[in-house]
Amino acid sequence: MTTEILMEDEDGEEVKLPGLPANTKNYMTPTCYRRLLDEREHLVNVERPNIVNVVSWAASNGDRSENGDYQYGKRRLRETDRRIRFLNKRIESAEVVDPAKRPPTDQVFFGATVTYENLTTGTEHTIRIVGIDEADPENGDVSWVSPIARVFLKQREGDSVKLPTPATIDHPARVEILEIISVEYE
Repeated sequence: MTTEILMEDEDGEEVKLPGLPANTKNYMTPTCYRRLLDEREHLVNVERPNIVNVVSWAASNGDRSENGDYQYGKRRLRETDRRIRFLNKRIESAEVVDPAKRPPTDQVFFGATVTYENLTTGTEHTIRIVGIDEADPENGDVSWVSPIARVFLKQREGDSVKLPTPATIDHPARVEILEIISVEYE
């Protein structure tokens, strides 16, 4: 079971953010942890006070029901407070893992950079296994709870794994055979 967190986007629509599987730790790299701390500090010490000042100024202008600055400011304040609460939860549950401090190994764990060959298609790819708050698949950073990371975890260089892929409009469901070429920790 995965817990999901609801947030609102800029249009006020609810968006589900990735959650952690139940009873798991929130692994993240030191870089991600620092980024979350910096964002929270900026929101608490810069953004929120500025928004409060705008809301106070707008409230002093009279009728709040037709005051766009007041209404927009209150909305921004709610969004900022929600983001601060989200960051607090992520930071409190963080289990910081520094891949650079891992003893040399050819086994795949959190923080590994894995180069693999898709034996089904003959293509080579490189991914880095990171926390859910720093996943960026377009740049090769995949969450440790993603299907591809899960099939690689605890495997070694030279091992082959099977990755089931879901059916899409363009491709039927199938099983990809992936061979681990190299495992590195930076």
